[in-house]
Amino acid sequence: MSRFPQLTVQERLHLTFEAQEFLYREAELLDDRRLDDWLGLLTEDIHYWMPIRRTTQAKEVHLEFTKLGGMAYFDDDLSTLTLRVKRLSVGRAWAEDPPSRTRHLISNVRVSDVDVDEITVMCNFQLYRTRLNSEEDSWIGRREDVLRRVDGELKLAKRHIFLEQTVILSQNLSSIF
Repeated sequence: MSRFPQLTVQERLHLTFEAQEFLYREAELLDDRRLDDWLGLLTEDIHYWMPIRRTTQAKEVHLEFTKLGGMAYFDDDLSTLTLRVKRLSVGRAWAEDPPSRTRHLISNVRVSDVDVDEITVMCNFQLYRTRLNSEEDSWIGRREDVLRRVDGELKLAKRHIFLEQTVILSQNLSSIF
């Protein structure tokens, strides 16, 4: 349920456009391997989380994803994300030497909530990765992001990533979603 009915259509369109531009610029930085610049898009209290998805019976669909605080592929803050970027940048991540080539496709961007200086944004994504001569991976899912206005600019304060896959066939999860 959206909490911004007081906004005009023009204001809602502007927020959606601003969120889309942020997400597209972020995808470009990641695909261009400009990871230090990407870190500059994050707030100091960023929460970057990707729960594990399980196949469940219909009556237990509420258990499909692990919960916050439980097992997760990622449960990172700014220090762990900075460490990951540093490892990738200096060639200490064997799974990324030679580095992967990625393409982040973002779609169905919609603003679901606005609260003071924060915008909650939902989107769908596909992350395509190729590495070496024949290694290919593709992840599809949805993201729930919180963008916060800091000194007049949007920054990423929260990213929760929900994959469609229940089995990860990739040899590693070194990409940034």
